[in-house]
Amino acid sequence: MNVKIKKLHPDAVIPKYATIGDAGLDLTAVSMNIDKSGMFIEYGTGLAIEIPQGYVGLLFPRSSVSKTSLILANHVGVIDSGYRGEIKFRFKDLDLTFFEYEPEIIQDLQEDRARNELPALTGPDENSIWIPGNTTYEIGDRIGQLVIIPYPDIELVEVEELTNTERGDGGYGSTGN
Repeated sequence: MNVKIKKLHPDAVIPKYATIGDAGLDLTAVSMNIDKSGMFIEYGTGLAIEIPQGYVGLLFPRSSVSKTSLILANHVGVIDSGYRGEIKFRFKDLDLTFFEYEPEIIQDLQEDRARNELPALTGPDENSIWIPGNTTYEIGDRIGQLVIIPYPDIELVEVEELTNTERGDGGYGSTGN
């Protein structure tokens, strides 16, 4: 199946399967931003994709996320066939730390990050900065994977009763540990 993909950033990497038989296409970070609240680190892939009608793109973290202090904020991202914006991953960093400094120190820290080609990490005001944990992804790292699957066109039918089953309405843990 052919799926259209567009580079929105010159450093964007067209996703590919790492090995034969893989379900997920690896996606690479080309940008990193910490939101003003400091709750999220958002990585951009610099890519937009045209998911065909009747299919959905699912965004999952890579298994390497277990080596970081990150958790994918929405656990699974959904790219509907009508979305044409940049594919992004928003993580919560369990080690993200907020620091308040004098303005001169903030400027020195930001200049040091710029010299090392790292994104600025401005805090909620000019006297603060967010410092990510030691185990986050860097620009150029593979940060997630995209799985494209078909889905059925469902039409829900309201009824008064559902058929009985052995499980019935047994919820969490009702079938054992």
